[in-house]
Amino acid sequence: MHTNILISLVSGLALTASAAPAVDEAAAVKRAGAACSSYTIINTRGTGELQGPSAGFMVINRQVLADVPGGKVYNTVYLADASQNSAAGTADIVNKVSSTLRSNPDECFILQGYSQGAAATVNAMGRLSGANFDAVKGVFLIGDPMHKAGLACNVDVNGGSTTKNVNGLSVFLGSIPENWVSKTLDVCAFGDGVCDTTHGVGINAMHLSYPASSASQKLGVNFAKKQLGT
Repeated sequence: MHTNILISLVSGLALTASAAPAVDEAAAVKRAGAACSSYTIINTRGTGELQGPSAGFMVINRQVLADVPGGKVYNTVYLADASQNSAAGTADIVNKVSSTLRSNPDECFILQGYSQGAAATVNAMGRLSGANFDAVKGVFLIGDPMHKAGLACNVDVNGGSTTKNVNGLSVFLGSIPENWVSKTLDVCAFGDGVCDTTHGVGINAMHLSYPASSASQKLGVNFAKKQLGT
């Protein structure tokens, strides 16, 4: 994972090499890589969680908001019920990004999704392009049913590779688009039957373990802060 840095060097009037002012490249890099001054965390909860923040991200977001000024949390509006129809959640994520950018073109975003919320988030990725894509600085998923084996963004709760090469139970419906992999962390606990069908079956204890996992929370905090430029 890394934050892309774009440095623009503007030439002035032609001067001899000995008279030309030195370009302060370090200062240019610092300006280009400045932290987001205003950002929104879009939090998309899992099946059965009541409308509001997901238990999987509450500790993470409390810490990120305390450490990085200028942030707020938006809780995706959708049913998150047993039907597993997350289309309304996907539409709400896309609408929140695009509508916010219309009034604040410099806003940054972190997307988060747990379980069905992860699926809604993955489906939103393909609908966010151009300025919308650029504004999303990072995507943090846990218990993702669309977890696809072999992606560089796949990690277990300790940041390791024990679930790098496993598939989620809904991977046949789609997965993280290639252009999103570099700014995504798809966290799957070993044995979580939703994202790791090789070692687990369905919604089991491991799938429900993320809210109480200090390792998962540490990953989430560090990832968000890095992607926001801090």
